[in-house]
Amino acid sequence: MTAVLTRPRTLAGIATAPRVATTVCVGAAAMASLAPSLLPRSAVVQAVLTGVLVAGGWAAATLWHRATGKLTRTVELGPRIRAVVAWSGAVAIAAALLLAQHWQNGIRAAMGVPATGAAHWTAVVVGAAAVAVVLVGIASALRRLLRAALRRVRPSSRARRVTAGILAAALVTAFWVGPTARVAGAVHTANAAAGLTLPLPQSPSLSGSTDSLTPWSTLGGQGRRFVTAPASESTVRTYVGLDSAPDLESRVGLAVRELERAGGFARSNLVIAVPTGSGWIDANALAGFERRFGGDVAEVALQYSSAPSWAAFVLDRGSVESSVRALYSAVSQRLSELPVGSRPNLYVYGQSLGAIGAAAAAAAGPIAPCGVLLAGPPSGRAPAPGVTVLANASDPVVHWSPRLLVVPPRLDGTRPDAPTPPWLPLVSFVQTSVDLLTSLDSAPGHGHRYGTDQGTALPDC
Repeated sequence: MTAVLTRPRTLAGIATAPRVATTVCVGAAAMASLAPSLLPRSAVVQAVLTGVLVAGGWAAATLWHRATGKLTRTVELGPRIRAVVAWSGAVAIAAALLLAQHWQNGIRAAMGVPATGAAHWTAVVVGAAAVAVVLVGIASALRRLLRAALRRVRPSSRARRVTAGILAAALVTAFWVGPTARVAGAVHTANAAAGLTLPLPQSPSLSGSTDSLTPWSTLGGQGRRFVTAPASESTVRTYVGLDSAPDLESRVGLAVRELERAGGFARSNLVIAVPTGSGWIDANALAGFERRFGGDVAEVALQYSSAPSWAAFVLDRGSVESSVRALYSAVSQRLSELPVGSRPNLYVYGQSLGAIGAAAAAAAGPIAPCGVLLAGPPSGRAPAPGVTVLANASDPVVHWSPRLLVVPPRLDGTRPDAPTPPWLPLVSFVQTSVDLLTSLDSAPGHGHRYGTDQGTALPDC
């Protein structure tokens, strides 16, 4: 009987429940990963996000236990309390899963996307567990390797700190600096080679044709897609790629000469189309220009980067503004030399990072534009008076900025296309950052996708 009474209680996991800090950190991370998002989320993306945050929660709990080791051992809560907290955390995560399913199905219904079901969320749970286990295993292995390396150095010596610094620098170089440089070079090479199989333009009013000052091979993949997009025979469409001339000044001069050669200044309407960071210009906008102006339009674009928009936005945002100011100044200067009655109406259009450049162009030349249209402009900049803005409420580019960590986004002028999630400090920043990865996967009118109204919404002079 005594043996029975003194036997450890293991029912409901009392003796094996994790410490309270671990339960709290891991549970909070899991629930944060399931907070409302702007866009429908696939099971794979959700599983990776949840797994990464859960692993981060485990790491935070580990650091907490190490930092407060003596204190936590002194006031360590009993196994029964740990079990109660663990079961409460499990119930909270289950409730978060149900709320996540309800939210996801709500925004999916608004965007015409099939609802999620049990299979979706089963894949999320299994995938998240796998990701978390792998990440925790990698972190544990790296920690053991670091400890083994440091044991070879005297514990109190300066050499130990130097060794730790060298190892940290080696890891940063191996996992960030080196791959980043290789990716940047690969992106430029891929852009230069992309689209070479597209049909060579035959019309002299298009860049890349045999009459063009910008050879087909220098336009880059996005430039080749731009000039071969459907257009009326009367449309002038010119593009200057990064490889068309060696520097910004020469590329701007080439853009004006190419526009002149193709007859762009003889059209009634002239649109300066500002590309995204990769050099891309939305084909829906081009179709909108065709519909808006009936083919009596010239479109000119100047590539300033071949990096993805997010990379150019973070690392080289100034290049878009300087390139667009230079191009707008040169084009408007050439227009000012024409008789007033013979000048085409001048417009500026930009999407995403291109919207930043388009917004900066208006005051850069001697002639004011008839209109400026910004589609999906990044958060944090109020448009100037008279500027037309198209912004979906579900567009993460419109929401995202570092301030989202502590301040709700400004959504003035956005058009409601789906339920908007409530703002949560830190959590909304993480969720919106993940939404950026799939912002182009929606149909036009949702996320960072816009339709032909990018062209038809250009104002009259």
